[in-house]
Amino acid sequence: MEVMLSNLTFIINTKTCLKSPVESDLGKRILLESINLLDEIGLEQFTFRKLAKNIGSTEASIYRYFENKHKLLLFLVNWYWGWLESKILLLTHNQTSSYQKLETVIELLASPIEKDDSIAYINEEKLYRIIISEAPKAYLVKEVDAENLEGVFLGYKGLCSILAGFILAINPKYSHANSLASTIVETCHNQVYFSKHLPRLTNLQQDDHSSLKDFVLHLTASTIQ
Repeated sequence: MEVMLSNLTFIINTKTCLKSPVESDLGKRILLESINLLDEIGLEQFTFRKLAKNIGSTEASIYRYFENKHKLLLFLVNWYWGWLESKILLLTHNQTSSYQKLETVIELLASPIEKDDSIAYINEEKLYRIIISEAPKAYLVKEVDAENLEGVFLGYKGLCSILAGFILAINPKYSHANSLASTIVETCHNQVYFSKHLPRLTNLQQDDHSSLKDFVLHLTASTIQ
């Protein structure tokens, strides 16, 4: 499924949904209100019954789009990774320095995302918070291998592949580019989560995104030298 947003175009794996929600008003309402509800109560408390009440529809109407809440989470996570990858490619397109490109990506990953009012059915600010707290639950499941074969994690892999490419452009002999790329992404998100909920696991103060960027840049530069 191809999504076009002004200058951004990206693909969402169709295996995450039964019917494209971005092609109907009801589907877009499902996405908008699912983001609101997931941000408010989290995945464990989230149900299609609660979502149906919020959108003024029935559970059956939601099941026409998504098999279950796990698939809905997969769709939202895919949307975020595709959107972020496209944004990174746009921001780094005219940059010639690989160091600058890597810093641009890390700054984006370490910074809170603001809502884009041009995309009415997705609240990026809330979706970013969902990614911080819920995204690992999309792949920390027994079905991960089967879902991987269906390609539902290609968006995440694509983002990490871009990062790995920038790393190898800086040091072609570095043999752990993929590992470092995924570590950068997870570190940016985990440190934000720890600062809010498990502060003894980080030196980062809550909402101190500048320090997070400096830490990840230092970690990355020290590793690939």
